[in-house]
Amino acid sequence: MIEIEHLSFRYPGSGAGFALPALRIERSAKVAIIGPSGAGKTTLLKLIAGILTPDAGTVRVDGVTVSALNDSARRNFRISRIGFVFQELELLDYLSVYDNIVHPYRINRVLKLDRQVRGRARELAEHTGLGDKLTALPRELSQGERQRTAVCRALLSEPALVLADEATGNLDPPSKLRIIELLIRATERNRATLLAVTHDHELLPLFDRIIDIRQPRNPPTE
Repeated sequence: MIEIEHLSFRYPGSGAGFALPALRIERSAKVAIIGPSGAGKTTLLKLIAGILTPDAGTVRVDGVTVSALNDSARRNFRISRIGFVFQELELLDYLSVYDNIVHPYRINRVLKLDRQVRGRARELAEHTGLGDKLTALPRELSQGERQRTAVCRALLSEPALVLADEATGNLDPPSKLRIIELLIRATERNRATLLAVTHDHELLPLFDRIIDIRQPRNPPTE
């Protein structure tokens, strides 16, 4: 599912960067990424999703060399094939829970918002305990409810790959477990791959594999 070779990236105007010689993650795997702040965990997810492009090396996802695509092709690939739960959640304050969940379908031509998708959005909301919150605005939700809204949005397209960046941050233990179990059930149902950045080591037994990025990694200067 994911193949990375000789990857390096540096943020423009900054000494911060990331390098990874090789990584292979098989289809349908449930993988946790752990490590200290600044080690490059979020950067890795964004490189895999094509949000960032590497300075060198290759990133392949589901047989597609994402790192070689142009901006438009990378965006379309990400929209149609990858579900991303961002650390900042990126919910729109002026949209209801339902409208936040379906929002990617309203702004991207590669996705079609039809009756089946609308039904799936409501079903996801019901399964995550948001069935009575569909008309609520994000400011009217608890942190856990906001997290679940972001998860529903990421899962709506039934993506082959789900990337979650600290999806359980700032939640109490029962809510953390509920979010991870939701992601795991959804990816297992769709035979999708789950790659989750987490600091919650008590959740690690739920994953098939753990990747420990122990130290910040800086790409070569040349």
